[in-house]
Amino acid sequence: MSFHVTAPTVQETDDLIVSSLVSHGTDVEEPAPGEYVVKPYAKEYVFCTKKKVPKVGVMLVGLGGNNGSSFAGMIMANKHKVKWMTKRGEMSANFYGSLTQATTIRLGKCGEKDVHIPFKNVLPMVEPTDLAIGGWDINNMPLGDAMRRAQVFDFELQNELYKYMQPIVPLPSIYDPDYVAANQEERANNVITLPTKQAKLEKVREDMRNFKKEHNLDTLVILWTANTERFSEITEGIHDTADNLLKGIKNNEKEISPSTMFAVAAILEGNPFINGSPQNTLVPGVVELALRHQVFISGADFKTGQTKIKSVLTDFLVSSGLKPRSIVSYNHLGNNDGANLSAAKTFKSKETSKMHVVDDIFLSNPVLYPNPEKDQPDHCIVIKYIPFVQDSKRAMDEYSSEICMGGLNTIVLHNTCEDSLLAIPVMLDLVVLTELFTRIRIGERSGKTEKGHDAMKPLPSSKASLLDGVEMFSFHPLLGAILGFLLKAPMFPKGVPVVNSLFKQRQCLENLLRACRGLNTRTCIGLNKMYSAIQIGEEDRKKIGK
Repeated sequence: MSFHVTAPTVQETDDLIVSSLVSHGTDVEEPAPGEYVVKPYAKEYVFCTKKKVPKVGVMLVGLGGNNGSSFAGMIMANKHKVKWMTKRGEMSANFYGSLTQATTIRLGKCGEKDVHIPFKNVLPMVEPTDLAIGGWDINNMPLGDAMRRAQVFDFELQNELYKYMQPIVPLPSIYDPDYVAANQEERANNVITLPTKQAKLEKVREDMRNFKKEHNLDTLVILWTANTERFSEITEGIHDTADNLLKGIKNNEKEISPSTMFAVAAILEGNPFINGSPQNTLVPGVVELALRHQVFISGADFKTGQTKIKSVLTDFLVSSGLKPRSIVSYNHLGNNDGANLSAAKTFKSKETSKMHVVDDIFLSNPVLYPNPEKDQPDHCIVIKYIPFVQDSKRAMDEYSSEICMGGLNTIVLHNTCEDSLLAIPVMLDLVVLTELFTRIRIGERSGKTEKGHDAMKPLPSSKASLLDGVEMFSFHPLLGAILGFLLKAPMFPKGVPVVNSLFKQRQCLENLLRACRGLNTRTCIGLNKMYSAIQIGEEDRKKIGK
């Protein structure tokens, strides 16, 4: 399903898509407490996207875990069009749960019909089944056996996939028992045994170069889906700058985590890095190093079931004028992630990432929360390890809200979800979108205008390239502001307000892609549609009479 945009604000060649868009916003000044002056403005942005999709690979840290083996299985099942029988009938491989592969974007109206196209068709994106897959794990089990150990897929599907999975064997990984639960030590039979952190860093960098060469890759994305680590104690002189962090690794500083070392290795090799666990991998020195080398990084923690629902439901309550006063979230699971989180030091990392996913929603309503520092709702997170349930996580939530005239509303939810089967489509989206963003550049025409241009009218010098006179840049290396829909605790560039409302996060991502393709950005309902909905039509006017 393809489309072509015909407009003076779009120029397309065999190699590039160039588009121009005027974005309208407001500056707000506060000359006196509680008094605001609003100044609308318009800015013109230019986007340039390379159309050629490179050959892409992904290396997972934690390849042999539930997420890692299931991710590889999902790719293999779709690549080989695997079908299998269950008690509910025949199943076929799919990418359900993936934003890029299983959702759509509205193009507009064709006659009386709304036209929607697959999200993945808005801009050229890597085909998931073309991904080369490799990575590291502290356990040496081949992926066929690791898949069976995980017990995520149906038995017959495991049998169908085994021959494709078993040849993939994880590389030895960096292991530091101080950063994970003690119960992980029995799995750690595949670790890099070099004596220093610098030597381990160089070994991981060599692994990345070898994988890229072996598979003849243009782009390699590194994704951490290994165990949740405890938080690192951020120390001035070690974590605060890029140079201090690199020096700390050379000096074998104890308080530099394995995940941070993988992030540093990825950046130094020019490979984007995604942190899918909740720990503070992306310390200030990592962010500065990414800025220096202009390499994308994002994190933290995949946003899948319970947290997605929380960001939606809290947004609904506050937007409805109801005042949440208590949010209690409990879940139990029996996979290795649950085993690792049974330790207090690793649970603290997960608790922190889950606790703050709705803070900005409360701050957005000073009517309900006039003193947000003192009036925050009670918020409790509980996670328990119950081996019997394996990957089938049970999540229970209770939301208690004040309603009109002293009333109380309580909503209780029970959610049973296959933990890894919700995570792996999110992992795929993060890889696909991160690669796409490496091919996009953005620029701004200098100066603000009072009125700007209508986005669909000819620009000045429309016969010239839209790129003329515009300095183009890559995105900021911290991609959290764009990828927040997929991450529990997205890291934003300094000075950028954090947004956790799920619908705003998706709209941000969709609007970016629409702008790159020359489509108007959308709100939930366009002004033209709103006007059509509220105006009195000609037929109704006749009924009203003079």
